[in-house]
Amino acid sequence: MRATFSWDNTDELRKKVGKYLRATNKWFFETPERSLEQAYNAALIIRSIEEEYLGDRNSNPAEQGKNVKAYLKADIDKNLGIIKLRLAEFKLSRSILTISNPVILEKLRFIDEVLVKYQQKNSNSVALIPVTEASPITLQPDKIKADQHGIDSKKFEKPTEKTGALPRSIGRTLNRIKTELDPESETAVVRDFRKSRNRTKVTIRFILLLILIPVLTQQLSKEFLVKPIIAHVKTENNPQIFLNVEMQEEAFRELENFEASLKFQNLINQAPKFSSEEMEERVKNKAIKIAEEFRDKSRDAVSNIFADFLGLAAFGVVIATSKREIVTVKFFMDEIVYGLSDSAKAFIIILCTDIFVGFHSPHGWEVILEGFAGHLGLAANQSLISLFIATVPVILDTFFKYWIFRYLSRVSPSAVATLRNMNE
Repeated sequence: MRATFSWDNTDELRKKVGKYLRATNKWFFETPERSLEQAYNAALIIRSIEEEYLGDRNSNPAEQGKNVKAYLKADIDKNLGIIKLRLAEFKLSRSILTISNPVILEKLRFIDEVLVKYQQKNSNSVALIPVTEASPITLQPDKIKADQHGIDSKKFEKPTEKTGALPRSIGRTLNRIKTELDPESETAVVRDFRKSRNRTKVTIRFILLLILIPVLTQQLSKEFLVKPIIAHVKTENNPQIFLNVEMQEEAFRELENFEASLKFQNLINQAPKFSSEEMEERVKNKAIKIAEEFRDKSRDAVSNIFADFLGLAAFGVVIATSKREIVTVKFFMDEIVYGLSDSAKAFIIILCTDIFVGFHSPHGWEVILEGFAGHLGLAANQSLISLFIATVPVILDTFFKYWIFRYLSRVSPSAVATLRNMNE
């Protein structure tokens, strides 16, 4: 009896100790996020004070009473102290622990917007209101939806990494040891793997649907809907054979080549001698065949216009009904891109820029535009093609350079340096 009582007490004590250790462990590893959240809430309070009491255009802050200004200044100073204290706690814990949350950067950016106005003031300044009015924070909806769809951003590369009191490798080592000792780590690994696998499946399925549905819609509607209607309408109206001058010239060249081939074979005795009537009959039959062939090409060109519109409509429907899948694909692509090395990123950027805006890109643009014009049954206008080649690649090159300057230099400076070295 006594042994049973002692065993029960030991088991209960072990449970209490384990519960206390788990709570302590949870509190310790949540310190960075908790500190940042408290600093963020203090910044929100300061922003609300600025907008409610100090942001009214009809009220002059200088006309407010001394007591009101003193009260507001004390409230702002108190929250500024909370922000500085919690940010110091966040930086210290961040140097030990490794956390990843897509909203952290937005909160830090908002806190910086609030603090920068007060940090720029002189110590002897008596102004209570910052001169400039900051814009309110706007959290990106994609990042908010990331948590709702189970999207993990641990592998994303951070735009900025601040050096802490201790090397980050020590924090990563402690995190790895903590993960290996955690009894639920195996479950977490399996859960993360399943999430990653589901994201991959959703991405591949969505990309296939995004390609197959518009293509199948275009082809099926062309063959079974648009083309029969156009053939029926044009048969009743006795349509023209050629849609443009280029098709007419191509047909004439083909007929001339056929007639020249018959004359050549007749002259070198490789075929039976043809009389002028037989020669004319053969050329006439060939002309009828060529006319029917180009009449079908004209029907195809007109059918392509309507079928392409139906394909674009199907593409728009897929995009409009797949917002969750688009978010998943975005984070999946971000994970792949951020996982590439700096050299790989620079190589892909150089490859894309050289293809679309490089030295030999005008020839590719010319082939694409002529093929597109032929697809729609239009004559290739060399003046318009030259104007397009002279403007669009230049605009694309400007966008590439602006993107590298504004975004890539902030997200991955080493990739920009590698890109510059490879270009040189």
